[in-house]
Amino acid sequence: MPSERIREHAGQGATTVAAHRRRLRADRARQLADLLRHQLLTGGFPDGALPHEAAIGADYGASRNTVRQALDLLRAEGLVERQPGVGTVVVARKYPHGLDRLMGLAETLHEHGRVTNEVRTMGPVPAPVPVADRLRLPVGSDVLYIERLRRLNGLPLSLDLTYIPLDIGTALLEADLESTDVFRLLEATTGQALGHAEITLEAVNADAHSAAVLQAPRGAAVLMLERLTHLADGRPVDLEFIRFRGDRITMSGLLRRRSL
Repeated sequence: MPSERIREHAGQGATTVAAHRRRLRADRARQLADLLRHQLLTGGFPDGALPHEAAIGADYGASRNTVRQALDLLRAEGLVERQPGVGTVVVARKYPHGLDRLMGLAETLHEHGRVTNEVRTMGPVPAPVPVADRLRLPVGSDVLYIERLRRLNGLPLSLDLTYIPLDIGTALLEADLESTDVFRLLEATTGQALGHAEITLEAVNADAHSAAVLQAPRGAAVLMLERLTHLADGRPVDLEFIRFRGDRITMSGLLRRRSL
């Protein structure tokens, strides 16, 4: 009996060690994938092909199995694929969207191509209570509601739902929303510059409508940017809920630590 318990204990110990090793390898693969992803997104492989697995392992001090698992993770994200006779190549890119300046999408991405807007819905609607509250409007007020599908170089990038106070929004009904950022139109209409915006960024699952419009798998993760933009005088004029395809955009910003 004691010998059986010893063998059983030894078997459990071996299983625990093996599981620990698998977990460590998965951790290292995830860490390596993060480093390679950064290289991908910042143009670190200008010829479009990643180095050979052995070279990646040597550069990052990783085993061949870890490198393969890391590349598998990047393939699952749709960023790379393996081509026979060529190796692992970049097949998708994400476009940088800065979070440290208040700009419209066309202004932000002008270096990467042409942004076009498909206006799917536009017109006055009664403001939901939370919208009226955020825009500092009386309950029951009407607002201009705009739903736009925004494309970069023809590819769906974001679905924007926008609420604007009607005294300002009425002038936008005849404006060129297909090729002009709302920010520019707001400044032209009000005669004021935009001042600041409050933003919240989170990942959400795409609902059936959003997935269909963005041509993304239903339930896929999208980046939700909620932004309340104010004029220079402090008045809130633009409440937006923007769903970005997470596989086509990356958010970045410059943060400075304040003295405590």
